[in-house]
Amino acid sequence: MATPNLPSEMQAVQVVEFHKPYQLTSVPLPSDLSPHDLLVKVAVASNCHTDSMVQAGVFGAATKLPQTASHEGAGTVVALGGAQASDRGFKIGDRVMCGLPLHPCGHCLDCLGPETRTQYCGNITGHVGVTAQGCFAEYVKVDSRTTTPLPDAVSFMSAAPLACAGRTVWRAVLQTELKGGEWLAIVGSGGGLGHLGCQFAKALGLQVIGVDARDEGLSLTKANGADVVVDARAGKEEVVKQVHAVTNGQGADATVNLSDADEAAALACAVTKMHGLMVQIAQPDKVTIPFPELIFRDIRVHGSLVCSAEESKSMLKCIAEHGVTVKTNPFQGLDKIFDLVEMVHGGKIQGKAIIVVDQEQIEHEKKLGAKF
Repeated sequence: MATPNLPSEMQAVQVVEFHKPYQLTSVPLPSDLSPHDLLVKVAVASNCHTDSMVQAGVFGAATKLPQTASHEGAGTVVALGGAQASDRGFKIGDRVMCGLPLHPCGHCLDCLGPETRTQYCGNITGHVGVTAQGCFAEYVKVDSRTTTPLPDAVSFMSAAPLACAGRTVWRAVLQTELKGGEWLAIVGSGGGLGHLGCQFAKALGLQVIGVDARDEGLSLTKANGADVVVDARAGKEEVVKQVHAVTNGQGADATVNLSDADEAAALACAVTKMHGLMVQIAQPDKVTIPFPELIFRDIRVHGSLVCSAEESKSMLKCIAEHGVTVKTNPFQGLDKIFDLVEMVHGGKIQGKAIIVVDQEQIEHEKKLGAKF
């Protein structure tokens, strides 16, 4: 790989020891690009709940320390690993939303299709920011097979948090297979994923019931178009009553659970109509659902991961066409990581916390008409 005019070292925010604060340090520029890989100059990187899981060592030996944080990033391609990347249509200068899965095997049943299952490859080398070096850095290595070109209308500031949060909740909404006019409930509707889920669902013509347990979350839910907003602090019985009041006593046609609170999965099932679907996205240690929801009410529970490549493209197309916006809390520079962490753990954040790594790229994209 030729990397003219690129530095040999870069700044990166790393987990050096589990359960300890991040360290900002100098590390070598990624140089081991496979033929499928892209080297991306990061413009914006975003914080996600998974980052705290990585810091806590949740993924065990799969996370090799030191680990560069963040699996949500966007930027500009500055080098291609080989022909496979160029054959996919990528070239130097392309604006991209970074892919998370790195090096799927290409020959297992999931890789062979359908396309919407490719992200489940069990033989994958790693995931950016979790078990492979991440986006809280000046440069990041990503896989062209899971990386998505950005439409001119979509900004780096939006694309970075969309790389995981957006991809995850977009696919969750798609998994419900609801049709225009049907009711979708979103438990945890006022968080980083939830406020996007409300907008995606409305863009697809669904009626949305947002359920949250924070004042900030309820406010953000309402601001992002939910038809009905319900405070989970009222208790399960009252929440179900309010949902039934707007759904002819039936409950939501499907529900997406984004909250890892102990009772969230049970609540998500309770507000769903009989024989309906609950899509579980949150990742608590245990997903607890009372057996009557499964046995007596025949609630179907389905998990979901991030988007496949084609689903990612459809998400960005939806954003460009419908003007979906991402609520962000920007910090300027990698050295602001400690301020970002303080905000995230303060419990008052609305939307997503992001770091602008390269302001120059932000200025450049304004000329392209990036507005969402």
